[in-house]
Amino acid sequence: MNKIINPKSLVVPSGYSHGVESSGGRTIYLAGQISMDRQGAVVHEGDIVKQFDQALNNLQETLRAGNAEMTDIVKLLIFVKDKRMYQKHLREIGAVYRSYFGKYFPSMSLVEVSSLFEDGALIEIEGIAVVND
Repeated sequence: MNKIINPKSLVVPSGYSHGVESSGGRTIYLAGQISMDRQGAVVHEGDIVKQFDQALNNLQETLRAGNAEMTDIVKLLIFVKDKRMYQKHLREIGAVYRSYFGKYFPSMSLVEVSSLFEDGALIEIEGIAVVND
C-alpha cells in the first residue's frame, strides 16, 4: 500500500505530495511519454493541454498493460519546454490531471528544458509506479 507523506513542517502542497511511502509490491518504471500517437507521430502540436492529456493517456496504457492503475504511480517527473505556457494553462491541465488521478497526488517535479527529443513535443512525463497486488 502507498502512503502519502506531507510533513506539517513543510508548506502544504498543492497538486503534489512531498513523498510517498511504498510497502513492497511490483515496481514499474515508466519511460517518458510525449503526445505521440500509435503511428509514432507527435499530435496536438502547439497545444500543451492536449499534449498533457495524450502523454497521460500513454502512461495509462502502459500501466494497464502491466495490470496497474494511475493511482499506483508514486513519482512523476514532468518536463516542459515553456513553464510559462504550462502555468498559463494550469487550470485546464489540472482538470485533465484529475480525470486520470482524481484527488490522488504522487510526489512530482516539474522541470523546464530547452528542448525535447521529438520536434513538436511541448511536454514529456515519466514516472514510477508501485503496484500492491
